[in-house]
Amino acid sequence: MVRRIRTHGLLAGSVGLAGVSIWAAVTAAPVPPIRFREVAAAAGVSFVLENHPTERKHMIETMPGGIAVFDYDGDGRPDIYFTNGADIPSLEKTSPKYWNRLYRNEGDWKFRDVTEQAGVAGAGYSMGAAVGDFDNDGHPDLFVAGVNRNVLYRNLGNGKFEDVTAKAGMQSGEWAVAAGWFDYDRDGRLDLWVVHYAKWSTAEDRYCGDAGRGIRIYCHPKYFTGLANSLYRNRGDGTFEDVSAKAGLAKFPGRGMSVAFADYDGDGWPDVFVTNDNMPNFLFHNLGNGTFEEVALPAGAALRDDGKPVASMGAEFKDYDNDGRPDILVTALAGETFPLFRNAGKGNFIDATLKSRMGPLTVRHSGWGVGLFDFNNDGWKDLFSANSHVNDRVEMFESAVYKEANSVLANAGGVFQDVSAEAGLTLVKAHRGAAFADFNGDGRVDAVVSSLGAPAELWENVSPEARHWLILRLCGTRSNRDGIGARIRIADQYAEMTTAAGYASSSAWGVHFGLDAVAQIPRIEIRWPSGVLQILRDVRADQVLTVTEPN
Repeated sequence: MVRRIRTHGLLAGSVGLAGVSIWAAVTAAPVPPIRFREVAAAAGVSFVLENHPTERKHMIETMPGGIAVFDYDGDGRPDIYFTNGADIPSLEKTSPKYWNRLYRNEGDWKFRDVTEQAGVAGAGYSMGAAVGDFDNDGHPDLFVAGVNRNVLYRNLGNGKFEDVTAKAGMQSGEWAVAAGWFDYDRDGRLDLWVVHYAKWSTAEDRYCGDAGRGIRIYCHPKYFTGLANSLYRNRGDGTFEDVSAKAGLAKFPGRGMSVAFADYDGDGWPDVFVTNDNMPNFLFHNLGNGTFEEVALPAGAALRDDGKPVASMGAEFKDYDNDGRPDILVTALAGETFPLFRNAGKGNFIDATLKSRMGPLTVRHSGWGVGLFDFNNDGWKDLFSANSHVNDRVEMFESAVYKEANSVLANAGGVFQDVSAEAGLTLVKAHRGAAFADFNGDGRVDAVVSSLGAPAELWENVSPEARHWLILRLCGTRSNRDGIGARIRIADQYAEMTTAAGYASSSAWGVHFGLDAVAQIPRIEIRWPSGVLQILRDVRADQVLTVTEPN
């Protein structure tokens, strides 16, 4: 059921938090089961990620796979967009097998390929996808990041998209892996952050591996010169201004893989976390004057406590321990663990990889796409990771494996348990991107995953124990239309509205809360990017609630 509500608004800071925990006893209870069922073929999702592997082992071959989940046609059901590769060395989509694909959700777990009708087959070797309504017309738009070619699609609202890349002033020419929409200057218009990996061309031909045995592998990232991130400011007239240098980003080259957004210090301005491959990660603190300072090292989010950089790939910037502050989770390769940085307040992070048991549970896994969502609706965010090593010949050199099954780690009061086997995640592939949504409206968060050279997976959440839930869909009036950057609190649970997801992906379908046994929510606080604090009282659970920002 979808219900719309509009309530009174209050200026930020005028009302305090309720301070009442309605999940106080959840940590003492056993973790409710999490179960998934793979339904892609039956649902009509037949996408295969074509990375065009070659004997020359071009680095781009192992890194595609971003996915976007969003309701492109406004029918209330989340649809799926897959990015895809291209021919090498031309970097052109020379065959329909290389097309990016859009699948329309027709309900009852049935999807239909509408790529041609929508006009979103794409161009070039695509990597990542980012969804956001940049023109505030109520129709979600789509940015596709790729190798030396980016594409911005404007949603026309009639089931079709228009390529407005040139008209909007978006630039190409560098290898972009991921991107994300956020309103960094809080002017009510979404801006775009683009993550670049490294300088690269098809002329690159360094031999890495064991030449004596004739075993060539993908080269270590250290051989690639990193690039700075780009920030495009939305002018509000359909065009964007590149403010990368003005905002202070140009002086920080990295080997970027993903981007995540959250206001980690509670000052009202959205901050940016960027994963870097075998380099310290970046945390860009928004100074509120149009500029950022890079603070990852002093803040404690650049490296694990051992001081060693890892192959940071996917990222989530969410509150895993229900203390009201967004934490940072990163996927990496086998032997490195998935670092978890706990937000300790006052702008500082603490390495909680071991204390949360994330370290021992992930040390043998290599992760790409990742999502922190409450899959069993018990009030604690669980982890889903799309797993596989980067090197398809790693087993010849290390004890790690290339293809893996995905993982699910259940959150038991801030400490994780591996429930992957019980959850039914048995398919072993070279997994890459992952995106998340409630595809069938039952209140359970489902997942979609891409895999190199193999059919995509669509995982229906069939967790058996019924628990209450709520999905909030935000509609800004003073703020951006998507409500991106809004901060929401329900008792101990804290979340921010974002469409950035995991590795090079986007999940744009609302904010989900698992409520456990709570059927009526006494109080919900929504702090909009404009500064307005909105209070909802006595909200019934088990519904999709569209909330409009007060004028």
